[in-house]
Amino acid sequence: MKKGDRLVLVIKGGPGTGKSVIAINALVALLGEGLNVRYVTKNAAPRAVYQQKLRGRMTTAAVSNLFMSSDSFHTVEPDSYDVLLVDEAHRLVEKSGFYKNLGENQITEIIQSCRVSVFFSDDSQLVTWRDIGTVDEIRSNAETHKTPVEEIQLSAQFRCAGSTEYLTWIDSVLGLTSNQSPDLSSCEYDIRVVDSPSELRNLIFDFNKSNNRSRLLAGYCWPWISRSDSTAFDIEFPQTDFSMKWNLTSDGSGWIIAPNSVHEVGCIHTCQGLEGDYFGVIIGPDLEVENGVLEGKPENRALHDKSLQGFKKSLRAKGPEARARADRLIRNTYRTLMTRGMLGTFIYCTDPAVAELIRSSLVASNYQGEPDRSFA
Repeated sequence: MKKGDRLVLVIKGGPGTGKSVIAINALVALLGEGLNVRYVTKNAAPRAVYQQKLRGRMTTAAVSNLFMSSDSFHTVEPDSYDVLLVDEAHRLVEKSGFYKNLGENQITEIIQSCRVSVFFSDDSQLVTWRDIGTVDEIRSNAETHKTPVEEIQLSAQFRCAGSTEYLTWIDSVLGLTSNQSPDLSSCEYDIRVVDSPSELRNLIFDFNKSNNRSRLLAGYCWPWISRSDSTAFDIEFPQTDFSMKWNLTSDGSGWIIAPNSVHEVGCIHTCQGLEGDYFGVIIGPDLEVENGVLEGKPENRALHDKSLQGFKKSLRAKGPEARARADRLIRNTYRTLMTRGMLGTFIYCTDPAVAELIRSSLVASNYQGEPDRSFA
Protein backbone atom coordinates (compact mmCIF):
# COMPACT_ATOMS: atom_id res chain seq x y z
CA MET A 1 0.00 0.00 0.00
CA LYS A 2 1.16 3.54 -0.78
CA LYS A 3 1.51 6.13 1.94
CA GLY A 4 -1.91 7.61 2.65
CA ASP A 5 -3.77 4.61 1.25
CA ARG A 6 -6.26 2.88 3.52
CA LEU A 7 -8.25 -0.35 3.47
CA VAL A 8 -11.28 -1.52 5.46
CA LEU A 9 -11.73 -5.26 5.90
CA VAL A 10 -15.06 -6.46 7.33
CA ILE A 11 -15.12 -10.01 8.69
CA LYS A 12 -18.70 -11.13 9.24
CA GLY A 13 -19.76 -14.12 11.31
CA GLY A 14 -22.21 -15.27 13.94
CA PRO A 15 -21.31 -16.41 17.45
CA GLY A 16 -18.74 -19.20 17.52
CA THR A 17 -17.41 -18.68 14.00
CA GLY A 18 -13.95 -17.77 15.27
CA LYS A 19 -13.92 -13.98 14.98
CA SER A 20 -12.06 -13.39 18.26
CA VAL A 21 -9.66 -16.28 17.64
CA ILE A 22 -8.75 -14.80 14.27
CA ALA A 23 -8.32 -11.35 15.81
CA ILE A 24 -5.96 -12.53 18.56
CA ASN A 25 -3.93 -14.73 16.23
CA ALA A 26 -3.69 -11.89 13.72
CA LEU A 27 -2.44 -9.64 16.52
CA VAL A 28 0.38 -12.04 17.33
CA ALA A 29 1.25 -12.68 13.67
CA LEU A 30 1.31 -8.98 12.71
CA LEU A 31 3.45 -8.15 15.74
CA GLY A 32 5.87 -10.77 14.48
CA GLU A 33 6.05 -8.87 11.19
CA GLY A 34 7.08 -5.74 13.06
CA LEU A 35 3.82 -3.87 12.38
CA ASN A 36 2.25 -1.31 14.69
CA VAL A 37 -0.96 -3.21 15.47
CA ARG A 38 -3.57 -3.08 18.23
CA TYR A 39 -6.53 -5.18 19.34
CA VAL A 40 -9.56 -2.93 19.87
CA THR A 41 -12.91 -3.62 21.48
CA LYS A 42 -15.54 -1.61 23.33
CA ASN A 43 -16.09 -4.36 25.90
CA ALA A 44 -13.63 -4.40 28.80
CA ALA A 45 -14.15 -8.11 29.53
CA PRO A 46 -12.45 -9.55 26.39
CA ARG A 47 -9.54 -7.14 26.79
CA ALA A 48 -9.03 -8.24 30.40
CA VAL A 49 -9.23 -11.96 29.60
CA TYR A 50 -6.92 -11.88 26.57
CA GLN A 51 -4.38 -9.70 28.37
CA GLN A 52 -4.28 -12.19 31.22
CA LYS A 53 -3.78 -15.11 28.83
CA LEU A 54 -0.85 -13.36 27.10
CA ARG A 55 0.95 -12.43 30.30
CA GLY A 56 4.04 -14.53 30.82
CA ARG A 57 4.96 -14.26 27.15
CA MET A 58 5.85 -10.57 27.49
CA THR A 59 5.86 -7.89 30.18
CA THR A 60 2.58 -6.72 31.67
CA ALA A 61 3.13 -3.21 30.31
CA ALA A 62 3.81 -4.51 26.81
CA VAL A 63 0.67 -6.67 26.86
CA SER A 64 -1.53 -3.86 28.17
CA ASN A 65 -0.30 -1.56 25.43
CA LEU A 66 -1.61 -3.93 22.75
CA PHE A 67 -5.24 -3.69 23.87
CA MET A 68 -7.31 -0.55 23.42
CA SER A 69 -10.85 0.60 24.03
CA SER A 70 -12.82 1.92 21.08
CA ASP A 71 -13.16 5.13 23.11
CA SER A 72 -9.46 5.84 22.47
CA PHE A 73 -9.40 7.19 18.93
CA HIS A 74 -11.10 10.59 18.91
CA THR A 75 -7.73 12.23 19.73
CA VAL A 76 -5.49 9.96 17.64
CA GLU A 77 -3.60 11.41 14.67
CA PRO A 78 -4.42 9.97 11.21
CA ASP A 79 -2.48 6.83 10.22
CA SER A 80 -0.99 6.40 13.70
CA TYR A 81 -1.21 2.60 13.38
CA ASP A 82 -0.58 0.08 10.65
CA VAL A 83 -3.48 -2.20 11.59
CA LEU A 84 -6.39 -1.98 14.04
CA LEU A 85 -8.19 -5.26 14.76
CA VAL A 86 -11.65 -4.25 15.96
CA ASP A 87 -13.38 -7.16 17.67
CA GLU A 88 -17.09 -6.99 18.54
CA ALA A 89 -17.34 -4.09 16.08
CA HIS A 90 -21.14 -4.21 16.31
CA ARG A 91 -20.73 -2.59 19.75
CA LEU A 92 -19.14 0.59 18.36
CA VAL A 93 -21.00 3.82 19.15
CA GLU A 94 -20.94 7.43 18.01
CA LYS A 95 -19.77 9.49 20.98
CA SER A 96 -16.97 8.35 23.29
CA GLY A 97 -16.13 9.06 26.91
CA PHE A 98 -17.89 8.62 30.24
CA TYR A 99 -20.35 11.41 29.43
CA LYS A 100 -20.77 10.26 25.81
CA ASN A 101 -19.75 13.66 24.48
CA LEU A 102 -16.35 13.08 22.86
CA GLY A 103 -15.55 12.52 19.21
CA GLU A 104 -17.95 12.15 16.32
CA ASN A 105 -18.18 8.50 15.26
CA GLN A 106 -16.02 5.60 16.44
CA ILE A 107 -16.17 3.84 13.08
CA THR A 108 -14.82 6.90 11.27
CA GLU A 109 -12.22 7.58 13.95
CA ILE A 110 -10.84 4.04 13.71
CA ILE A 111 -10.72 4.09 9.91
CA GLN A 112 -8.79 7.35 9.94
CA SER A 113 -6.37 6.23 12.69
CA CYS A 114 -4.76 3.41 10.70
CA ARG A 115 -3.82 2.13 7.28
CA VAL A 116 -5.82 -1.09 7.58
CA SER A 117 -8.84 -1.41 9.83
CA VAL A 118 -10.33 -4.88 10.34
CA PHE A 119 -13.87 -4.94 11.70
CA PHE A 120 -15.19 -8.23 13.12
CA SER A 121 -18.95 -7.76 13.21
CA ASP A 122 -22.25 -9.59 13.73
CA ASP A 123 -25.39 -7.51 13.24
CA SER A 124 -27.41 -9.91 15.40
CA GLN A 125 -25.27 -9.02 18.44
CA LEU A 126 -26.29 -5.37 18.64
CA VAL A 127 -27.62 -5.26 22.21
CA THR A 128 -27.75 -1.61 23.31
CA TRP A 129 -29.55 1.48 22.07
CA ARG A 130 -26.22 3.16 21.25
CA ASP A 131 -24.71 0.34 19.15
CA ILE A 132 -24.11 1.43 15.55
CA GLY A 133 -21.54 -1.05 14.23
CA THR A 134 -23.63 -2.78 11.60
CA VAL A 135 -21.95 -3.98 8.44
CA ASP A 136 -23.96 -1.42 6.45
CA GLU A 137 -22.81 1.41 8.73
CA ILE A 138 -19.16 0.36 8.49
CA ARG A 139 -19.43 0.12 4.74
CA SER A 140 -21.13 3.53 4.52
CA ASN A 141 -18.47 5.23 6.66
CA ALA A 142 -15.70 3.72 4.56
CA GLU A 143 -17.33 4.83 1.31
CA THR A 144 -17.84 8.36 2.69
CA HIS A 145 -14.10 8.58 3.26
CA LYS A 146 -13.30 6.98 -0.09
CA THR A 147 -11.77 3.92 1.55
CA PRO A 148 -12.08 0.60 -0.30
CA VAL A 149 -13.91 -2.17 1.55
CA GLU A 150 -13.40 -5.91 1.36
CA GLU A 151 -15.74 -8.35 3.10
CA ILE A 152 -15.27 -11.93 4.28
CA GLN A 153 -18.03 -14.20 5.59
CA LEU A 154 -17.19 -16.81 8.25
CA SER A 155 -19.48 -19.84 8.32
CA ALA A 156 -17.77 -22.70 10.19
CA GLN A 157 -19.11 -23.23 13.72
CA PHE A 158 -16.62 -23.89 16.53
CA ARG A 159 -18.93 -23.28 19.48
CA CYS A 160 -22.21 -24.95 20.49
CA ALA A 161 -20.71 -28.41 19.79
CA GLY A 162 -20.31 -27.33 16.17
CA SER A 163 -24.08 -27.29 15.71
CA THR A 164 -25.30 -24.76 13.17
CA GLU A 165 -28.74 -26.29 13.78
CA TYR A 166 -28.66 -25.05 17.38
CA LEU A 167 -27.98 -21.49 16.22
CA THR A 168 -30.78 -21.74 13.67
CA TRP A 169 -33.09 -23.03 16.42
CA ILE A 170 -32.12 -20.13 18.72
CA ASP A 171 -33.00 -17.61 16.00
CA SER A 172 -36.29 -19.38 15.40
CA VAL A 173 -37.39 -19.81 19.02
CA LEU A 174 -36.48 -16.20 19.86
CA GLY A 175 -38.41 -14.96 16.85
CA LEU A 176 -35.36 -13.38 15.25
CA THR A 177 -36.14 -15.01 11.91
CA SER A 178 -39.28 -16.33 10.25
CA ASN A 179 -37.54 -19.60 9.42
CA GLN A 180 -38.99 -22.82 10.77
CA SER A 181 -37.16 -24.66 13.54
CA PRO A 182 -34.51 -27.05 12.20
CA ASP A 183 -34.33 -30.77 12.87
CA LEU A 184 -32.33 -31.21 16.09
CA SER A 185 -32.51 -35.00 16.17
CA SER A 186 -28.75 -35.31 15.62
CA CYS A 187 -27.75 -32.25 17.68
CA GLU A 188 -25.17 -33.15 20.34
CA TYR A 189 -25.28 -29.79 22.09
CA ASP A 190 -26.66 -30.07 25.62
CA ILE A 191 -29.85 -27.98 25.89
CA ARG A 192 -31.94 -28.09 29.06
CA VAL A 193 -34.88 -26.07 30.33
CA VAL A 194 -35.05 -26.36 34.13
CA ASP A 195 -37.84 -25.67 36.58
CA SER A 196 -36.02 -23.60 39.20
CA PRO A 197 -33.08 -21.20 39.49
CA SER A 198 -31.60 -23.46 42.17
CA GLU A 199 -31.53 -26.37 39.74
CA LEU A 200 -29.83 -24.16 37.17
CA ARG A 201 -27.21 -23.03 39.68
CA ASN A 202 -26.52 -26.58 40.87
CA LEU A 203 -26.01 -27.82 37.31
CA ILE A 204 -23.45 -25.09 36.63
CA PHE A 205 -21.69 -25.71 39.94
CA ASP A 206 -21.39 -29.41 39.09
CA PHE A 207 -20.10 -28.87 35.55
CA ASN A 208 -17.68 -26.19 36.73
CA LYS A 209 -15.83 -28.55 39.08
CA SER A 210 -13.77 -30.15 36.31
CA ASN A 211 -12.10 -27.11 34.71
CA ASN A 212 -13.68 -23.83 35.91
CA ARG A 213 -15.28 -23.14 32.52
CA SER A 214 -18.97 -22.92 33.38
CA ARG A 215 -20.86 -19.82 34.50
CA LEU A 216 -24.29 -18.34 35.22
CA LEU A 217 -25.67 -15.48 33.12
CA ALA A 218 -28.88 -13.46 33.32
CA GLY A 219 -30.78 -10.74 31.58
CA TYR A 220 -30.20 -7.43 33.36
CA CYS A 221 -33.55 -7.34 35.18
CA TRP A 222 -32.28 -7.07 38.76
CA PRO A 223 -30.66 -3.97 40.32
CA TRP A 224 -26.97 -4.07 41.24
CA ILE A 225 -27.41 -3.30 44.95
CA SER A 226 -24.32 -5.28 46.05
CA ARG A 227 -22.18 -2.64 44.36
CA SER A 228 -22.77 -0.34 47.34
CA ASP A 229 -23.77 -2.95 49.93
CA SER A 230 -21.44 -5.96 49.95
CA THR A 231 -23.77 -7.87 52.29
CA ALA A 232 -26.71 -7.69 49.87
CA PHE A 233 -27.68 -10.13 47.12
CA ASP A 234 -28.80 -8.82 43.76
CA ILE A 235 -30.74 -11.75 42.32
CA GLU A 236 -33.05 -13.57 44.71
CA PHE A 237 -36.05 -15.78 44.13
CA PRO A 238 -38.58 -16.13 46.97
CA GLN A 239 -39.42 -19.70 48.06
CA THR A 240 -36.04 -20.90 46.79
CA ASP A 241 -32.49 -20.95 48.18
CA PHE A 242 -31.19 -18.92 45.22
CA SER A 243 -29.42 -15.73 46.34
CA MET A 244 -26.52 -14.47 44.22
CA LYS A 245 -24.70 -11.29 43.27
CA TRP A 246 -23.87 -9.76 39.95
CA ASN A 247 -20.21 -10.08 39.00
CA LEU A 248 -17.53 -7.35 38.81
CA THR A 249 -17.61 -6.71 42.57
CA SER A 250 -14.37 -8.56 43.30
CA ASP A 251 -13.03 -10.03 40.05
CA GLY A 252 -13.52 -7.09 37.72
CA SER A 253 -13.65 -7.67 33.97
CA GLY A 254 -11.73 -10.94 34.33
CA TRP A 255 -14.74 -12.47 36.07
CA ILE A 256 -15.26 -15.25 33.56
CA ILE A 257 -11.89 -16.87 34.32
CA ALA A 258 -11.54 -16.00 38.02
CA PRO A 259 -11.32 -19.13 40.24
CA ASN A 260 -14.35 -18.43 42.46
CA SER A 261 -16.60 -16.34 40.22
CA VAL A 262 -18.92 -19.26 39.50
CA HIS A 263 -20.66 -17.96 42.63
CA GLU A 264 -21.58 -14.76 40.78
CA VAL A 265 -23.91 -14.06 37.86
CA GLY A 266 -22.70 -12.43 34.66
CA CYS A 267 -24.63 -10.29 32.20
CA ILE A 268 -24.37 -9.20 28.59
CA HIS A 269 -21.80 -6.52 29.45
CA THR A 270 -19.30 -8.98 30.92
CA CYS A 271 -19.67 -12.04 28.69
CA GLN A 272 -20.06 -10.76 25.13
CA GLY A 273 -17.08 -11.89 23.07
CA LEU A 274 -16.18 -14.67 25.50
CA GLU A 275 -16.99 -18.37 25.82
CA GLY A 276 -16.86 -21.34 28.16
CA ASP A 277 -18.09 -24.92 28.30
CA TYR A 278 -21.54 -24.69 29.93
CA PHE A 279 -23.68 -21.66 30.68
CA GLY A 280 -26.82 -21.36 32.74
CA VAL A 281 -29.00 -18.53 31.44
CA ILE A 282 -31.75 -16.88 33.46
CA ILE A 283 -34.32 -15.36 31.11
CA GLY A 284 -35.85 -12.56 33.13
CA PRO A 285 -39.14 -10.66 32.94
CA ASP A 286 -37.88 -8.54 30.01
CA LEU A 287 -38.99 -11.44 27.80
CA GLU A 288 -42.51 -12.79 28.31
CA VAL A 289 -45.24 -14.55 26.37
CA GLU A 290 -48.33 -12.64 25.29
CA ASN A 291 -51.07 -14.25 23.22
CA GLY A 292 -48.84 -17.22 22.55
CA VAL A 293 -45.83 -15.28 21.23
CA LEU A 294 -42.70 -13.81 22.80
CA GLU A 295 -42.73 -10.11 23.60
CA GLY A 296 -39.84 -7.96 24.75
CA LYS A 297 -40.60 -5.95 27.87
CA PRO A 298 -38.06 -3.12 28.08
CA GLU A 299 -39.82 -1.61 31.10
CA ASN A 300 -38.79 -4.72 33.09
CA ARG A 301 -35.07 -4.06 32.71
CA ALA A 302 -33.25 -2.88 35.86
CA LEU A 303 -32.68 0.87 36.12
CA HIS A 304 -28.93 0.20 36.54
CA ASP A 305 -28.79 -1.22 33.02
CA LYS A 306 -27.97 1.44 30.44
CA SER A 307 -28.51 -0.82 27.42
CA LEU A 308 -31.86 0.72 26.57
CA GLN A 309 -31.04 4.27 27.61
CA GLY A 310 -32.79 6.42 25.03
CA PHE A 311 -35.76 4.08 24.62
CA LYS A 312 -38.24 6.17 26.62
CA LYS A 313 -37.37 9.36 24.75
CA SER A 314 -37.63 7.56 21.43
CA LEU A 315 -40.91 5.94 22.49
CA ARG A 316 -42.50 9.37 22.95
CA ALA A 317 -41.34 10.44 19.50
CA LYS A 318 -41.63 7.26 17.45
CA GLY A 319 -43.96 4.97 19.39
CA PRO A 320 -44.21 1.50 17.81
CA GLU A 321 -40.90 1.91 15.95
CA ALA A 322 -39.05 2.48 19.23
CA ARG A 323 -40.76 -0.45 20.90
CA ALA A 324 -39.90 -2.74 17.99
CA ARG A 325 -36.24 -1.69 18.22
CA ALA A 326 -36.15 -2.36 21.98
CA ASP A 327 -37.81 -5.72 21.44
CA ARG A 328 -35.12 -6.69 18.92
CA LEU A 329 -32.31 -5.63 21.28
CA ILE A 330 -33.78 -7.76 24.07
CA ARG A 331 -33.99 -10.81 21.78
CA ASN A 332 -30.43 -10.17 20.54
CA THR A 333 -29.27 -10.04 24.16
CA TYR A 334 -30.66 -13.47 24.97
CA ARG A 335 -29.34 -14.86 21.68
CA THR A 336 -25.89 -13.68 22.74
CA LEU A 337 -26.22 -15.10 26.27
CA MET A 338 -27.44 -18.45 24.91
CA THR A 339 -24.54 -18.85 22.46
CA ARG A 340 -21.54 -18.57 24.83
CA GLY A 341 -21.28 -22.30 25.52
CA MET A 342 -19.02 -24.76 23.74
CA LEU A 343 -20.87 -27.80 25.08
CA GLY A 344 -24.21 -26.76 26.55
CA THR A 345 -26.75 -24.11 27.55
CA PHE A 346 -29.19 -24.55 30.43
CA ILE A 347 -32.16 -22.21 30.75
CA TYR A 348 -34.42 -21.03 33.54
CA CYS A 349 -37.28 -18.64 32.71
CA THR A 350 -39.02 -16.38 35.23
CA ASP A 351 -42.13 -16.60 33.04
CA PRO A 352 -43.31 -20.25 32.96
CA ALA A 353 -44.96 -19.58 29.61
CA VAL A 354 -41.55 -18.76 28.09
CA ALA A 355 -40.17 -22.05 29.45
CA GLU A 356 -43.10 -23.95 27.96
CA LEU A 357 -42.62 -22.25 24.59
CA ILE A 358 -38.93 -23.21 24.53
CA ARG A 359 -39.61 -26.78 25.64
CA SER A 360 -42.32 -27.26 23.05
CA SER A 361 -39.98 -25.93 20.36
CA LEU A 362 -37.32 -28.48 21.39
CA VAL A 363 -39.81 -31.31 21.19
CA ALA A 364 -41.16 -30.09 17.84
CA SER A 365 -37.57 -29.98 16.56
CA ASN A 366 -37.02 -33.64 17.54
CA TYR A 367 -34.30 -32.79 20.04
CA GLN A 368 -33.11 -36.04 21.64
CA GLY A 369 -31.14 -34.52 24.52
CA GLU A 370 -32.20 -33.32 27.92
CA PRO A 371 -35.38 -31.19 27.65
CA ASP A 372 -38.13 -31.91 30.14
CA ARG A 373 -40.61 -33.89 28.05
CA SER A 374 -43.16 -34.38 30.78
CA PHE A 375 -45.45 -31.68 29.34
CA ALA A 376 -45.42 -33.06 25.79
